Amino acid sequence: MYRLPEYEYYKALSVEDAVKFLAERRDVKVLAGGTDLVLDMKTGRYRPKYVVDISGISSLKYIRDTGESLHVGALTTIQELLDSSIVAEKTPLLRLVAREFAYWQIRNMATIGGNLCNASPAADTAPPLLVYEAVVKAVSIRGERFIPITDFFLGPRQIALAPDELLVEVIVPYRKLGKAGFAYTKIGRRRGHDMSVVAVAVALKLEDGVISDVRIALNSVAPKPVRAYTVERALVGKKPTLEVFEEASKLVVKDISPITDVRAPAEYRLYLSKLLVRELLLEATKGAYRGGFE
Repeated sequence: MYRLPEYEYYKALSVEDAVKFLAERRDVKVLAGGTDLVLDMKTGRYRPKYVVDISGISSLKYIRDTGESLHVGALTTIQELLDSSIVAEKTPLLRLVAREFAYWQIRNMATIGGNLCNASPAADTAPPLLVYEAVVKAVSIRGERFIPITDFFLGPRQIALAPDELLVEVIVPYRKLGKAGFAYTKIGRRRGHDMSVVAVAVALKLEDGVISDVRIALNSVAPKPVRAYTVERALVGKKPTLEVFEEASKLVVKDISPITDVRAPAEYRLYLSKLLVRELLLEATKGAYRGGFE
């Protein structure tokens, strides 16, 4: 039977309170929804001396549309993303991901900030945020810092936050993509309810019948969630045909480094990556031809 190790618990009342606690101590873990941290502590992955609970900080729970970008507080739950009409209209990939995210009980507890800070190679929210080229906002007693999501993940369970920094917001810009087609899928041992074997998110924009912008992101196929830049470069300026997608999707091998684990062998992940990139490019193209999303 798993048991939590001993630790000192602190309930932060505000962001200022939380970052002060982080600045004054070492070996601290931040508790938000707890869906990952509690399990990791029970299994012995983490044995922190301190746990600071930020779940009661209401100022970190919001979804706002500024007209130029979507601002999501770090404590916003996955279920709140799924229920948001703003998310559905402005960032449809995020809604598609939320819909495939575990059971409703987990969606009501798991937070977007926690999912990112857990830094699993299979982080569900990572592929859409990589496609949207999101930015995360971190704060400390030293001030605030904005980190592109492409620089946020360093490796398995490793992120670009300093020990005294707290992730407080995710910013998703609307610029550049305009009217694009989007597609997402997640393959797991049980649909939606398991960590992904492979997940792929795609956005594709057309101008005058050719691909003017395309973004492809995957998880569970490298030490961290990744963009398929090699595939993207091969597609820009091309017509969106099955033949073009077939050849370009093969190049995803240059962007990923899948491993064999308890969920799937590396060869299967490689096969799925090529297949899903091709199929989702076709799906996103259909959306782009229909006019995409504003």
